[in-house]
Amino acid sequence: MSDSGPWLVVGLGNPGPTYAGNRHNVGAMVIDELARRTSSSLRTHKARAVAAQVRLGTGPGGVPGPSAVIAVPNCFMNESGGPVSALVRFFSVIPERVVVVHDELDLDEGTIRLKRGGGEGGHNGLRSISNSLGTKDYHRVRVGIGRPPGRMDAADYVLRDFAPTQRKELPFLLDEAADAVESLVTLGLLDAQQKVHAPR
Repeated sequence: MSDSGPWLVVGLGNPGPTYAGNRHNVGAMVIDELARRTSSSLRTHKARAVAAQVRLGTGPGGVPGPSAVIAVPNCFMNESGGPVSALVRFFSVIPERVVVVHDELDLDEGTIRLKRGGGEGGHNGLRSISNSLGTKDYHRVRVGIGRPPGRMDAADYVLRDFAPTQRKELPFLLDEAADAVESLVTLGLLDAQQKVHAPR
């Protein structure tokens, strides 16, 4: 891939310990995994976020991957756009190099999909980001959490913690989602899609 400046990888969630284990916060959990992999600490940034500058993944020949900013907004999900657009301006990131990691009701639990652009599927965090950036043409790493059981409201479902059986599988899901982010920034979207979307 040609180098067009840094990537910005944002994981969505709600702030504070009350929400930390919620399904809606799986994007923020993926950023924590990327921080762990890169031995970096997320520090408070004036853009109403915690962020770290890192190199993600490994390029050809084992060289460190591209430079990136990993971040989690310090605000509620439906206000995510303000911090994201502030980070884009601060670090001079082009929209095509913005990656948003988020929970996805329309994918089976444990499924990960990559795409660029498209609708928000009722996701308030994505809607806020699209409005603030003035474009939908950014990358998404969609982490499947499945549909709510029975007649449970979707809003209640995403704001509940993962079930005990799901929590056992959660480290594997976060690991795969972090791999997907690294593949996206090192290989580009099409090659990363072939790798991540391949049947297992």
